[in-house]
Amino acid sequence: MNQSRTHNCGELRRNNIGESVTLVGWIENTREVGGNLMFVVLRDFYGKTQITIENEELFAFVKSLNKETTVSVNGTVRERSSINPNMPTGEIEIEPTSIEVLGACTHQELPFEINRSKEADETLRLKYRYLDLRNPEVKQNIILRCNVVSALRAAMTEHGFLEITTPILTASSPDGARDYLVPARKHPGKFYALPQAPQQFKQLLMASGFDKYFQIAPCFRDEDARGDRSPGEFYQLDMEMAFATKEDVFGVIEDVLPPVFAKYGTYNIASEAPFVRIPFLESMELYGTDKPDLRIDLLVKDVTEEVAGIGFGPFEGNVVKAVPVSNVNLTRKVIDKLCADIEAQTENKAYWLRYDENKAFVGGIAKFINNNPDMQEAFIEKLGLEPGSLVVLAAGNLKTAQKTAGVARKVLGAACEGHMDVEKYEFCWIVDFPMYEIGDESGELEFCHNPFSMPAGGMDVLLAAERGEIDPLDIMADQYDLVCNGVELSSGAVRNHNPEIMIKAFELVKLGEEEVKAKFPAMYNAFTYGAPPHAGIAPGVDRMVMLLSGEETIREIIPFPMNKNAQDIMMGAPSTVEQKQLDEIHIAIVKED
Repeated sequence: MNQSRTHNCGELRRNNIGESVTLVGWIENTREVGGNLMFVVLRDFYGKTQITIENEELFAFVKSLNKETTVSVNGTVRERSSINPNMPTGEIEIEPTSIEVLGACTHQELPFEINRSKEADETLRLKYRYLDLRNPEVKQNIILRCNVVSALRAAMTEHGFLEITTPILTASSPDGARDYLVPARKHPGKFYALPQAPQQFKQLLMASGFDKYFQIAPCFRDEDARGDRSPGEFYQLDMEMAFATKEDVFGVIEDVLPPVFAKYGTYNIASEAPFVRIPFLESMELYGTDKPDLRIDLLVKDVTEEVAGIGFGPFEGNVVKAVPVSNVNLTRKVIDKLCADIEAQTENKAYWLRYDENKAFVGGIAKFINNNPDMQEAFIEKLGLEPGSLVVLAAGNLKTAQKTAGVARKVLGAACEGHMDVEKYEFCWIVDFPMYEIGDESGELEFCHNPFSMPAGGMDVLLAAERGEIDPLDIMADQYDLVCNGVELSSGAVRNHNPEIMIKAFELVKLGEEEVKAKFPAMYNAFTYGAPPHAGIAPGVDRMVMLLSGEETIREIIPFPMNKNAQDIMMGAPSTVEQKQLDEIHIAIVKED
């Protein structure tokens, strides 16, 4: 116990009645009854205790203090006359003999009420984050994060992994997101970069003879914020295994994560091993996304042939996907609102129609189906429609139609009763990603996912593509994503540890051997000294804790998050610096015209 207190504010119970105690904490609230009785709620990290003041001198003293002042209270534990069953310490109260101010709050008005801080404007919460964190509900997320990280660390150690930290100052990565650059004072004109991930270092550890590596790794990327991504920095459970296949990686993850999710999650049910495995192309076809939420029982169906020629302009010449939903009891107004939500998320229209209890199509674009009786039967059969069903459709090129239908599936699953089993954690692996794709902007062959993944088929398949015997777009990579409840937790892969295969893989996207050596010198050279086959993955810690807490945004589970514009408005970062500091690092700021 701390020397300044005998007990904390969450532990006193009926069996402590009669004891002399010292408590410390913040004055959360005061309530006066008449002119000679005051109830004070004292709060610390552990809980709350009621202080009941009947002494005239102490009454006047505490009345002069502002809420959130920190105090030390000496007194006697006694039975509370009016028990509060909602408070762990609700059977007792403290009759104080002395109260001392330890840290005065000099502000009569707080930016927000501490216990209702989550209702306050986000900018205020971030500016006064140290007050926001006094809210026990907000603080609980940070405690959860600590417990989850501790559990992950213990589980990885039990599996024989060594925790090894990798550099924070490193070389700029030529691919991926934007780097955060750090000027090198002793090397004018040159820069370090904060690591986007420890990817190259962990592969170099495998080449160095370490067998199993992990760390709770900080990663830095200059990218925009999203609900499930914090700008600037994030943390991941980074791991790599030598002489390993994806089955080895899957085995570790499927053993480590479910117990953590079941123990610390909002829901106590989590998928057991083995997790469902879904090939990428199948996932896009059935779920409209490579991050499917398997708690939803709806599937996407292709109806391009069935609706061909029905006379509805947006369908003509396009791929058409449908999401059928049985037993739907929603009004036209609600359905239109759901379709508007889908359009807002995808920038592509969604269309709908009902198959009613009379086995007739009504509402939305029903007239186009009704004008083609011969097509109705095929349409009903393809979608397996039952009376009372709703069908939402999307059209466009393949990617657009799939993406829109995928969002429709998610929106409908949440809105239509009986189609989403919310209270569990459903994991799956997305496997068999294409190695290459045609870039939307370049129109050229590009890596689809990760250039350092081993192509399925190795050198043979790359040589076949080079000879024109197979389409490079048909080459699959030995890489995988871990998805939980529609959130991508991680990407991983069996690494391409063979320098010759690496060079050939890059040659297909028109990057020669010298360019590869120049961009990735350490890794390329290390692999020429005999590297073991290795594989790994790096689940995002922030996203895991967000799922476990049930929070909607990732900022709720980060102790000191930035805002959406990558600003720390509490600390005032980013900030200007003195000219002397700029001169030392050989930086000149040039103002734009």
